[in-house]
Amino acid sequence: MARLKEIVIDCDIPSRLARFWAEALDGYEVMPYDDEELARLAALGLTRETDPTVMVEGPGTRLCFHLRQGERPARNRLHLDIATPDRAREVERLLSLGATFVREAYDYTVLNDPEGNNFCVTSE
Repeated sequence: MARLKEIVIDCDIPSRLARFWAEALDGYEVMPYDDEELARLAALGLTRETDPTVMVEGPGTRLCFHLRQGERPARNRLHLDIATPDRAREVERLLSLGATFVREAYDYTVLNDPEGNNFCVTSE
C-alpha cells in the first residue's frame, strides 16, 4: 500500500514560493539547510535562493517546490485548498503576503500565489 509522501509544485522561483507557502500555512516552515547541503549547492554554483528544489514541512504532507522548465500550461495542474475559521481575515493576510485576488464564490475565495498558481481559501 502506498502513502502520500509530498506534494510537488512546479514553479519559476522555488525559494520565493516556498517562503510564501510556509508563511501561508499554519505550522509549516522551509526546511533548514545544513552545512553539507549548503556546500553541495555551492559546488553546483547555487545558493538557498537559487536552489532548484526547496522543501517545506509542517504538521501535514510535506511540500516540494521544484524549478519548472519549459512552457507554463494555461492552467496549473494542481492547486491547494486551505481551510480557515475566518475566511475574510485569512484572505487579507494572504494578500499581504503576496497573493492576488481572482474571484469570490459562495463558500470559497480563489487567489493566486506569487507565481500565478490558483488556490482556494475555504471556511472550516
